[in-house]
Amino acid sequence: MSLEKIKIRGHYNIRALHKSTLEITKDNYLTIRGDCIIGIMANKGAKDINENFKKLARNDNSFIYVIIKVNDLIDIVHGKGSSRLILGNEKKIILRKSNFIEDATLMINSDKAAKDIKREIIDELKKGSEGEIYLLASDIPLKDEEILRIIFNSSPISLT
Repeated sequence: MSLEKIKIRGHYNIRALHKSTLEITKDNYLTIRGDCIIGIMANKGAKDINENFKKLARNDNSFIYVIIKVNDLIDIVHGKGSSRLILGNEKKIILRKSNFIEDATLMINSDKAAKDIKREIIDELKKGSEGEIYLLASDIPLKDEEILRIIFNSSPISLT
């Protein structure tokens, strides 16, 4: 198992309407055309992710979980890794519902895209709130309660 934490900031142009991808970027601006972007000013791009995470993620049988935390709001995205992952992009990280891969792709076969993220989280990000993105790679499937326990190293946290 490998864990990575990324800090992001919201922006008034966040729309989170894209149906097949979700993106975070190091860019410090956002136009309304970037409807897959949920966070800017990320402190890491795909290239910056630790090597242990990359090694686990580059297994066709790996499971990848992305936990989005803004204030006290949490959402979890579930997906798969791939031996084809490049993880070399310096500016962005992308989660995809499809199995398309390019250098920013972190996860394929994702169960959520930008439009599927809890609207309360998106509303906070539209206000410019700061957030945290936790990336978790595992060689076994995990339940949401286990994911949260690993991320926050405490007793189970309610998703309600």
